[in-house]
Amino acid sequence: MVFLYVLLTVYILAINFYSFRLLKSQQEAWDGGEKIGKNDGKLILAALLGGAAAIYVTMFILRFRLSNLLFMILMPLIAVVNFYCFFLGFRGIYYFAVI
Repeated sequence: MVFLYVLLTVYILAINFYSFRLLKSQQEAWDGGEKIGKNDGKLILAALLGGAAAIYVTMFILRFRLSNLLFMILMPLIAVVNFYCFFLGFRGIYYFAVI
């Protein structure tokens, strides 16, 4: 049972770190002169996999992409869904271990 908790926790941390690095690398590429919307699909996919909270917080920390209305509305909504799914995941592990 502890292994499943550790596995889910490591997954959450890894996807959030990846999301942070993805947005940071997009900002660095934008500073270098590349097109700004090039990796939007990767950002949305990372958010759907569980990194929406990290993307949303990183947008405010770096002050990058704050004018993008899609991300400012979509990321908090996906983050709420992610938190609910993580809650269900941890609760499901408990119920699975009890049975």
